[in-house]
Amino acid sequence: MSIEVNNESGITVDEAELVQLSRFVFERLFIHPQAELSILLVDEPAMEKLHIELMDEPGSTDVLSVPMDELTPGTPDKPTPQGMLGDIAICPQVAEVQAMNAGHSTQDEMLLLTTHGILHLLGFDHAEPEEKEEMFDLQRELLSAFTGKDAPSETIQ
Repeated sequence: MSIEVNNESGITVDEAELVQLSRFVFERLFIHPQAELSILLVDEPAMEKLHIELMDEPGSTDVLSVPMDELTPGTPDKPTPQGMLGDIAICPQVAEVQAMNAGHSTQDEMLLLTTHGILHLLGFDHAEPEEKEEMFDLQRELLSAFTGKDAPSETIQ
């Protein structure tokens, strides 16, 4: 599996743990082992620019997901086909503020946002209450299984 992290944020982040988490999520959701994922860590001005370009919304945000091949979770018998899962952009500066407000570490917030971004790439959403419950339950389950502790509180905007 190809998981690339490009840190342009100016903030030190445990990139290796983001890759480990991504691999864990891929395995748990039966994503093809050669699927590709790109994680871009950007500062607030760059995230604001992406937010405007991709969502037509002003201001910075925490995480943006750009799916490529519209892959969905697989099953043990039928994993997701090989392809490009997509790109996730995360703003560590926003994550830091959200983590402080939620009472957990910035790295826990980065893990939460990475998981959240991957789930968006796989077609999950939280626009409707039922969708939100399904997505956030899976997000908590994946994070708890990965970290061996309770998942951090969601701070998704």
